[in-house]
Amino acid sequence: MAAFFITGTDTDAGKTLVTAGLLALANHQGLTTLGLKPVASGCHRQAEGLRNDDALMLQARSHPEIDYKTVNPFAYAPAIAPHLAARQAGETLRVTLLADAMADAVALKRDLTLIEGAGGWRVPLNDDEDLSDLATALQLPVILVVGLRLGCINHARLTAEAIVAQGLPLAGWVANGISSDFDELDDNLSTLSHYLSAPCLGRIPHLTEEPSDTHPECAARHLKLPEIP
Repeated sequence: MAAFFITGTDTDAGKTLVTAGLLALANHQGLTTLGLKPVASGCHRQAEGLRNDDALMLQARSHPEIDYKTVNPFAYAPAIAPHLAARQAGETLRVTLLADAMADAVALKRDLTLIEGAGGWRVPLNDDEDLSDLATALQLPVILVVGLRLGCINHARLTAEAIVAQGLPLAGWVANGISSDFDELDDNLSTLSHYLSAPCLGRIPHLTEEPSDTHPECAARHLKLPEIP
């Protein structure tokens, strides 16, 4: 079994698309899978409780099936930073709480378990802890999703440096096309490959024509799985 933490260069870099795409690819190869999103804001209320679209996308591609609470144990309605959403709900997010929830899920020992963060690498959980501290607590290798936009080289380099500075391996990175008109694409990808000391796990083009609920399967065609021990 193998577990990885998925982070991005920023909000909307494409973490969920890449996470779900990797799960879809692993499922196609006959592996058991589990996608987790420990904390999510911007959730909508259903009869069963608060639900997050990104977490539902990961749940749908986790095989064997898994309950929603395991996938997303901390869910909040406001579409704001998680620590602010938790504060509005009268709660305080702690690394120990998230780590305990994720440790129980990882203990299911699926062939591939992916834990998706929120926003970028240093999104706060509280006044003293960041979501990156969860990856450190679980000692997980990290996959970095680079949203291809102006400024992504700087954001990718800074994020990669921060990951390594926290003592975690960068297991790979994925270039995600979030726009159809990104200038000098090939040169930017070449520059990213030069500076990021990890394998590129894929380049996802800007997906516009297919229905959004099939985007992970479309993305899977452009991805390769990280090295699984």
